[in-house]
Amino acid sequence: MTYVDGFITPVPQDRLDGYKALEEQASDIWKKHGALEYVSCLADDVPYGDVTSFPRAVQAKDDEIVVFSWIVYESREARDAINAKVMEEFKSLGLFEEFEKDPPFDGKRMIFGGFTPFVGL
Repeated sequence: MTYVDGFITPVPQDRLDGYKALEEQASDIWKKHGALEYVSCLADDVPYGDVTSFPRAVQAKDDEIVVFSWIVYESREARDAINAKVMEEFKSLGLFEEFEKDPPFDGKRMIFGGFTPFVGL
């Protein structure tokens, strides 16, 4: 059965071009190592809820846009193996250091997790 990693990220509007470039690079790396699908979407119709909402979940500021992303894998085991390879490649390319020097978003407010699909896929 497939496995999905999901992400919700607040991205400053003025950093969006850099974030998109980072996502394109990450997508290429994940797919090179076996991810079946890598999708990132910009919030278009996500109202700020009274109790819960995507913007509220990541404490989005007025100058930020919410990005909703997911990666699809063949299985949980494939995901774990692929992510290990991706992290090694990120280290070898110096992407972690680059991110720490000039982060395109606040990683502390990013929400992420792994999910087992039960409908679709």
